[in-house]
Amino acid sequence: MSAVTSTLSSPVGDVVAQPRWPLRTTLGLALLGLLALFALLGPWLVGASPVAQDLRNTLTPPSAQHWLGTDVLGRSALARMAHAAQLSLGMALLAALSAAVPGTLLGIVAAWRGGRTERALLMLSDSVLAIPGLLLVLLVAALAPGALWALYAGLSAALWVEYFRVSRAVARPVLAGDAVQASRLLGFGRSYVLRRHLLPALAPTLGTLLAFTTSQAVLALAALGFVGVGMQPPTPELGLMMTEAMPYYEEAPWLIAAPTALLVWLVAAMMLLNPDRETA
Repeated sequence: MSAVTSTLSSPVGDVVAQPRWPLRTTLGLALLGLLALFALLGPWLVGASPVAQDLRNTLTPPSAQHWLGTDVLGRSALARMAHAAQLSLGMALLAALSAAVPGTLLGIVAAWRGGRTERALLMLSDSVLAIPGLLLVLLVAALAPGALWALYAGLSAALWVEYFRVSRAVARPVLAGDAVQASRLLGFGRSYVLRRHLLPALAPTLGTLLAFTTSQAVLALAALGFVGVGMQPPTPELGLMMTEAMPYYEEAPWLIAAPTALLVWLVAAMMLLNPDRETA
């Protein structure tokens, strides 16, 4: 990492590195933007119902009428995938935002107060981290199988720890820095320090983390749906669509390829947004 840092700090390193970093980030944001646009406008543009059955046209291949074909019940695969993307991204973003607010606030409190408060919050976060994320979502979702609120609550409970740890790690050196100490000596209060020092330092990292946790939540929802413990039929959901298409993958491979390609798209965008990803 030191070699990379020294290279980037030199004029030659700046010339080499600057075009790569914005290009990768721009491409990742563009992929996420297109995916969000598809989730937002797709159901309206497609127009077809994701649950309407037509048993006379089952497992039809992609055509001008049905761009991604139909499933075993004659439902439009494109309509189902558009609604599934809207459901998954919407719930994932809501869960990520719900986890970001308390996680960030608790991270700032831990860094600011220190002592017993910090140790207690660290013990709480470590206890949550001791349980695998999907298992924690399953435990909460078991309260109401197939209910949206249970999955949302489970995802939020699993994701807040990441915001807590990142916020605490970023806030500690900022609070111990000369700028904050000078502000305190000049008589500025906590709100000023929070507004002028902490939030500007946290914003870039939290923005990237929000994209990552949203993507992780989408993948978690798909994994739960794939094993049959997430959303239940006939709800259009990416993992559930893959499970329903599995018995017919030889006869209609496009049915499982479409939701898989969307998840691959999401993972690719998430990897492109990773600022720590090094290239040879």
